[in-house]
Amino acid sequence: MNGPASSLPSRVVVVGFGPVAARLVEHLEPLVAAGLVALTIIGQEPDAAYNRVLVADLAVGRTREAAIRLADAPALRAAGIDVRLGARVVRVDRPFRRVLLDDGAAINYDRLVLATGSRPVRPRLDGLETPAGREESDDALLPPGVSFLRDLSDARAVASALAARQRIVVLGGGILGIEAALAAAEEGGRVTLVHTGRSPMERLLGVGSRVLATALREAGITVVAGVSAGIDLEDGRFAGVRLEGGARVDGGALVLACGVRPRTELAEGCGLAVADGVLVDHTLRAVGTDDIWAIGDCAEVCCLRSSCTVCAGPTAPQGLIGPGWQQADELGAALVAELSGNGTGAGSARNRHIEPVGRREPVIVLKARGVDAVVAGETDADPWTVEPGLTVAEWADPGHGRYAKMVTRDGVLTGLVCVGMPRTGAELVLLFERGSELPADRSSLLRLDSAEGLLAASPPGPAATLCRCAGITRGTVQESVAAGCASVRDVSSSTRAGTGCGGCHEDIRTVIEEHFTAPVAS
Repeated sequence: MNGPASSLPSRVVVVGFGPVAARLVEHLEPLVAAGLVALTIIGQEPDAAYNRVLVADLAVGRTREAAIRLADAPALRAAGIDVRLGARVVRVDRPFRRVLLDDGAAINYDRLVLATGSRPVRPRLDGLETPAGREESDDALLPPGVSFLRDLSDARAVASALAARQRIVVLGGGILGIEAALAAAEEGGRVTLVHTGRSPMERLLGVGSRVLATALREAGITVVAGVSAGIDLEDGRFAGVRLEGGARVDGGALVLACGVRPRTELAEGCGLAVADGVLVDHTLRAVGTDDIWAIGDCAEVCCLRSSCTVCAGPTAPQGLIGPGWQQADELGAALVAELSGNGTGAGSARNRHIEPVGRREPVIVLKARGVDAVVAGETDADPWTVEPGLTVAEWADPGHGRYAKMVTRDGVLTGLVCVGMPRTGAELVLLFERGSELPADRSSLLRLDSAEGLLAASPPGPAATLCRCAGITRGTVQESVAAGCASVRDVSSSTRAGTGCGGCHEDIRTVIEEHFTAPVAS
C-alpha cells in the first residue's frame, strides 16, 4: 500500500459528495497540494456539495443556491483533485481495490471512504410503486407534481408550485415535513400537512405534539391526521392524496417527507458488514477491513465487540449533519497524520481511537419562525411512574401554546420536551448537555419565558455552544465579530457557525448587534 515512505501519492477515493464529504475534502486538500495524495471524488448528483438542510429555505426563496454551496468543483479540479459529478459507482471491487462506474470507468484506490449519505423514503402508496431494479429515491420515477425535498431539483419543483399558487400537500409529520410545511406557509403558500397518529411528532413530543399542532394551524397550515392509501392523478399530474376510509386531500403538488434511510447498497454489494448503516469501528473504518472507511449518514458506529459498552445501546445513524461533520473532522485529522508521515503509530487512521461522535443523545430542534420545539434524551417516562431516582415534571398551557416536560434521574436532567418556550428550552438543552442537576423547584425554569424572565435574563457566556451543528461556541463567534465580521455570512465563512441547519442565524445576528451597539450605548 502506498504511504508516506512511498514515492507515489496515496490514492484516496471518496464516494459521495455531500456536506460530510466536502468537510473531509477540506482536510485532504493540503495533502494533494503537497503531492502526498491523489484524490478522487465521485458524486452522483450533477452539482458539487451543498447544504441539504437548507434546501427547504431555497425552495421558498429565503436563500440562493450560491449561498448553500459548500464546494467549488472547478476550483478543486484546478487544485489537482479529480472531481467526477453525475457519476454513479455501481460496484466496489475489493480484491482489486477499485470502484467501477456506470460509464465503464474503473478507479483504483489505496484508501476508500464511503460518504454515500441517505436516501429519502418513498412511501408504499397506490400510484407510487417503484419499478423492479430501480432506486426508490429516484425522482425521475415520480409522477409529475410529486417530489421529495432533498436536492436542488426538488427545491426548484417546490418553488415552481409556490409561484403557480398551487396548494402544496406535505406528506409526513416528522421534523422534515413540518419544517417544509412551515417554510412554505410562511412565504404565503397554501399548505396541507398530512400525518399519521393524533398529532405531528407525537412519538417524540407526547402531549406537546398537540400544542405543536395548534401552532401549525395558527401558522396557516391545514393539519390532517390519517393513513395515506394512494395518490390520484389528473391528466397525468398529481391531484390529491387518498386516505384510508375514502377521504381525499386535494392539491397541486405533493412533497414526500417520510424520513430518510442510509444508503448501504454499495457496502452490501462488496460484502461489508451492514445493519441500519455500514458498520464501522471506533476509527470509522468498516468492520473487518483495512482500507475502507465510512462517515456521515451511511455510517453506523458499532465495533461488534461484545465487551464494548459504548456500542451496547442503539447505534443506528441519526441523520444529523453535526455528527457527520465531527466524523469528517476526526477521520480527516487521522488521515492527515498518517499520510503526512506524522501518524505511523497510534495516531494513524488505522489505530487512532475515535469516539463514536453523535452517539450522545441528540438534541432535535424544530427550526421555524415563531414555532419553537426542542426534544432530547428519554421522554417516554410518565409523571406517575414510580421508579427509584426517577422524577418527571410536566407543565402545559395550551391556551398560550406552551408545554414543557423534564425527566431527571437522581436530579440530573436526562430528557426534555419544550414547545413554545424558546428560553426555557435553551436553558434545558444547556443543562442536558452538561449533565447538570435541575433546581429543586422545577417551575423556576419556566419563568425564563415570562415577561419578568425575559427582562432579567442574562446572555449566555462565551463557553456556551451557539452553533450545535458545527460545535462553535458563542465566544468564538464574538471573537470573529470583534475581528471585523459584520454579517452572518462573514461569521459563517470565518468560523463555520451557521453553515449547518441555520437555526443559529438569529443568535449570530444578536451577537453582531450587541457588538456594534455596545460602543454607542457607552
